[in-house]
Amino acid sequence: MNAPAGALIRQWRERRHLSQLGLASRADVSTRHLSYIETGRSRPTPAMVLRLCAHLDVPLREQNRVLLAAGHAPAHPEHRLGDPPMAEVSAAVETILRAHEPYPALVLDRLWDLVSANDALYALLGDLDDDVLAPPVNVIRLSLDPRGLAPRIVNLPEWRAHLAERLRREHEASGDAGVGALLELARDGRVDPAPAASLVVPLRLRVGADTVLSLISTTTVFGTPREVTLSELAIEAFFPADEPTRAILEGRRP
Repeated sequence: MNAPAGALIRQWRERRHLSQLGLASRADVSTRHLSYIETGRSRPTPAMVLRLCAHLDVPLREQNRVLLAAGHAPAHPEHRLGDPPMAEVSAAVETILRAHEPYPALVLDRLWDLVSANDALYALLGDLDDDVLAPPVNVIRLSLDPRGLAPRIVNLPEWRAHLAERLRREHEASGDAGVGALLELARDGRVDPAPAASLVVPLRLRVGADTVLSLISTTTVFGTPREVTLSELAIEAFFPADEPTRAILEGRRP
């Protein structure tokens, strides 16, 4: 059974560690009215749902869910990346991926499934079995799979801890059950490594018999999205963490 709108709003308020008074003050509504909404005594209008969700930083997908629970139409459209309304977005994503060559880059959805990648990224995966790379490819599972990248990640405990921390923050922000499942996977059997001396956590990936690439990553998201899919896309771009890695990726002798 789906939860009523008021219960969903209360869940998000509690997730954000806000009292009814705190949320009411932020949203400029009376505490009594908010209490009536949360207990189901008052049905919120679409504008009220969106106002409360905005002050609770509720993801667009979940805002639509609250609206539907209140008996209203969704406010935020949702398309696949290949749909015509997303043509310009899709073109921008592919431009970013191509421009990042010869360094690897990929696009992820909210559950860390691979949406797209550039040739440099696929080159790093080229020796994996086809069934491991059968769509949909989940990047977390691929990274931790003994048949995937895990045996090639030289600093696997450190990288696993890094992934777990990112997933923890994402789950705390979104409450997404799918992200929660990935978090449990990343935590399973994890041993916290000693603090590293580097400024960021690198991915140290073995390629070939005796070559190790050291990579750092940045994450790019679209600003002020109004569409569900767009709000959930992230572009992960990897850069060389040292000069030997830069030389190898650029096709030069280290």
